[in-house]
This record gives sequence, structure tokens and C-alpha cells, in this order.
Amino acid sequence: MSNLVVLGFDGLHTADEVLNKVRALQKQYLIDLEDACVVEREKDGRTYIKQAVNLTKVGAASGGATGALWGTLVGLLFLNPLAGMAIGAVVGAGTGALSGSLADYGIDDNFVKKLGETIPPGSSALFVLVRSATVDKVLPEIEPYNPRVLKTSLSNENEAKLTAALRKVA
Repeated sequence: MSNLVVLGFDGLHTADEVLNKVRALQKQYLIDLEDACVVEREKDGRTYIKQAVNLTKVGAASGGATGALWGTLVGLLFLNPLAGMAIGAVVGAGTGALSGSLADYGIDDNFVKKLGETIPPGSSALFVLVRSATVDKVLPEIEPYNPRVLKTSLSNENEAKLTAALRKVA
């Protein structure tokens, strides 16, 4: 089961920097992210949301591959597998891109918007949906950014442990 953790930062682009750090940690297999997004709130109060996963691209890629496979199989029936593969790939990519753009995967967009409007102007927040993490190696990597725990789906006990660990490390 995945856990949602929302961290707040004082700088406008700090959450972006931390997300890049977390992605590097993911390549080292220290954290397994399901989804992530960054919210930045300008000094004038406008908020910007940056999704980490582009569902349109993911849908187009998987739809194109699936369409090519099915197109090849249908093309074999009509003795023209190359044409079937090409047509299947185009149709599959289009369908996949459409379904990807309409899908709401991971962190709920309305939740991100509502919580993003509550962060102070000139600051940012990082929303991460974490499957698993090696906490004792991940926390020291993000502590220089002075994160604040804004919200989690953790139990009260585990949230208190996370908050205490971030304070202790800082």
C-alpha cells in the first residue's frame, strides 16, 4: 500500500529541487515512487502545479505498442502484417494518448489544488506517493532543504516519527 507525504518548503523552486533529488534516490533503489507532483505558489498568490508523470505520453506509448501487436496479428490474417502493424500502432497510440489524458492516476488533482492554495506565497510543496523507502538513507538527503510535513496518509504514530526524524536530522 502506498503512502502520501506532502512536504512544504520555503523557497519557490525548492520542491522541484527535492523532487530531482528523490528521483536520483529512486535510481539507487532507495525509494519507490508511484506518483509525485510539485506545487509552487508565487508571491502574488497564483499557484502552479507540475505533474511528475505525463499520462498522455505513457498512454500513447503503451497504446502504440499494444496497437502494433494487434495490428500485426490482424494483418497476418489478411496477409499484410506490416500494414496492419503500422495502422494498429497509429490507432493504438491515438487511443492510448486520449485515455492517458483523461485518466486521473495517483494523487487526486482536487486535493493537490486545495492544499496548494493553503501554502504561503513564495513557497512550494512536494506531493509524493511512496510505495516503499529506505527511510534512514532518504531523510538525510532531503534534510538540507528544511522540509515541513504538511500532510500524510501515515498513522499518527508514524507521522510523528517522520516529523521528529526531520527535525532531528535538521
